[in-house]
Amino acid sequence: MNAHEQFQKEVSANIDGIARDLDLQALSRRWILETSKHRYSYNFEYMGRPIIQYPQDMVAIQELIWRVKPDVVIETGIAHGGSLVMNASMLAMLDYCDAIRSHQLLDPSHAGRRVIGVDIDIRSHNRSAIESHPLSHRISMIQGSSIAPDVISQVRNAVSAHERVLVCLDSNHTQEHVLAELDAYAPLVSPDSYCVIFDTIIEQMPDSLYADRPWKRGNSPMSAVDRFMSSLETKHVSAIDGSRLCFEIDSRMDSKLLISVAPRGFLRRIHAAT
Repeated sequence: MNAHEQFQKEVSANIDGIARDLDLQALSRRWILETSKHRYSYNFEYMGRPIIQYPQDMVAIQELIWRVKPDVVIETGIAHGGSLVMNASMLAMLDYCDAIRSHQLLDPSHAGRRVIGVDIDIRSHNRSAIESHPLSHRISMIQGSSIAPDVISQVRNAVSAHERVLVCLDSNHTQEHVLAELDAYAPLVSPDSYCVIFDTIIEQMPDSLYADRPWKRGNSPMSAVDRFMSSLETKHVSAIDGSRLCFEIDSRMDSKLLISVAPRGFLRRIHAAT
């Protein structure tokens, strides 16, 4: 075992320990609750654009992008565009690394890998800021409901020629809406890639925290994930590549992060059992 393998073994043991530490997990949920009262997730930017995410989730997404090496990242929910920019920067880095490995020059204006963002209301000041960003050539934005048939068709057409796809769902957080998004976009996820459902934490927070919103416990992204995963067990759903769609919840990601708005929301597409 070399030094890196030994380090990875130690990290794995750390994560195993966190998975067993129920008190620490409860303390982390309490921390999330208390910081939510101060809109803590609004405090951060990525390359000049507000991202409205916890730093831990930002790190998790960049790890997944580096591991999966997607050709396309689909995002529902744009807001200020920080997440679009972060993911575009990671995809640009993948293209840069590919160019280095192949001893080729990378044209900075060449948009190889790209991000597709969907939002029902892309406000003009946000659109203008995103379109003027240096990474805008790697970003496509579609305005409309993420579950509208014409929007779904646009996204499917945009990714049809690509081999590796990663999906992030972060728009309307009601069960009905998230379940419809999962039905529409999860089949686009490539094997060993992820569909990440944000704000599953709603299910673990008091309803009073979302008193002015339509979502709550029992009507949340996590309840949508539960229904979606159950449905995959009882019916045959085909992925875009024609094979049976199967996912597993990456529970180790929950233990690894501890502080996340997406507990049980990191779904990894696995190969269907024969």
